[in-house]
Amino acid sequence: MTQDTLERFLFDDAPVRGEIVKLDASYREVLARHDYPPVLARFIGELMAAGTLLSATLKFDGTLVMQLHGTGAVRLLVVEVTSDNTIRAMARWEGDIPDVSLAELLGNDRRFMLTLDPDEGEAYQGIVGLEPGQNVAEIIEHYMKHSEQLETRLWLACGNGMSAGLMVQKMPAGHGDPDAWERIQMLAQTITDEEMLGLPVRDVLYRLFNEEQVRVFDPAMPRFACTCSRERVGGMLEMVGREEVDHVLAEKGSVDVTCEFCGKGYHFDLVDVEQLFAGHGTAQGSAQRH
Repeated sequence: MTQDTLERFLFDDAPVRGEIVKLDASYREVLARHDYPPVLARFIGELMAAGTLLSATLKFDGTLVMQLHGTGAVRLLVVEVTSDNTIRAMARWEGDIPDVSLAELLGNDRRFMLTLDPDEGEAYQGIVGLEPGQNVAEIIEHYMKHSEQLETRLWLACGNGMSAGLMVQKMPAGHGDPDAWERIQMLAQTITDEEMLGLPVRDVLYRLFNEEQVRVFDPAMPRFACTCSRERVGGMLEMVGREEVDHVLAEKGSVDVTCEFCGKGYHFDLVDVEQLFAGHGTAQGSAQRH
């Protein structure tokens, strides 16, 4: 097992920046939580790599959330990446998942949502529709061009329990060689899935850009981590409302909630619910069920 690695790089003589990522342990942690069909596992891995790449371009403390929604066999794919380089992901689906395009799996009313949720301040959300035949990389490229006005190219790969990605962006403030953007895209286009998944990230950069002036920054180490907590689940129950929670209590004797990202369970009995809605916060006495 290789170490998850994310590296930023800049071209000294061109208005282009980039990121490259390889996810191993964090991707395997996500796959271990659910028995995802192979095609869905691949899309999750690609979205994880894309989310990690985009997060590296942001200068804020908070969470980047990427979601794919649809009304087909796959209803939802979610990836969350924090400014601390933690990542989690999950998907919801129904029935058998054939090896078809992402658009076919999502069905009608498919859309991509990107949310920036800062630790302080208001969240920002952008939404775009999905065109037939678009893969994950093309969805992100389309979003960045039309919602953020940033020329962006992505290459994503997933297989053998790993996911990887390469991204280059044309920076708004241009300088240097005016033809560099086209040249760098052409060089990056020669990357193969086997190289992205099998080579160390700096070997990939050397293989692609050894004739360019590239400055590489210290690597970050993405890792799987879930942000669920008893307090957050309690807050969710408060939003659901006392009447609905009491209905579940009467029917089942307790309220049990399982985190879809990590599989951790939270158990609320009658006493816990009374304390929750009495305004005393979530009860600490009941053990968490794993």
